[in-house]
Amino acid sequence: MAIAEMLSSLSKPSVSLVLGGGHSIGIPIAVSCTKSLIAPTGTMTIHPIRYTGLVINGHQQFDYLQKMQQRIDQFIYSHSQISKEKLEQFMFNTGELAQDIGTILIGQEAVEAGLIQAVGGVKEAFKELNSLITQSLKK
Repeated sequence: MAIAEMLSSLSKPSVSLVLGGGHSIGIPIAVSCTKSLIAPTGTMTIHPIRYTGLVINGHQQFDYLQKMQQRIDQFIYSHSQISKEKLEQFMFNTGELAQDIGTILIGQEAVEAGLIQAVGGVKEAFKELNSLITQSLKK
């Protein structure tokens, strides 16, 4: 989250590009920039926080994980066009991932969901960044 917060607070334009797969904390990083793109075959796996290992004071640990999840979710829907309800629907989907919950969005699906702004590759990402830089210089 620290990287996503840092990127979102930059005073200069920024562009993110999802190549291959992005999930977990990669989603806040992807949506933190001025403009976000995803390759046509890029994937975004949306799932709740996972925790493995020994849990001491289970109730307190669960409360802590819930607070972390709320922080991450709030960041995602405040830096993208996805609604809180749609994000949670994707996150808690039980029919798509074997032995887990969540949703995989591929390229255009991530754009249609409002998570990412556009489909494109490196060429489009650099074109968008150059355009944003030009716009910022005119101000």
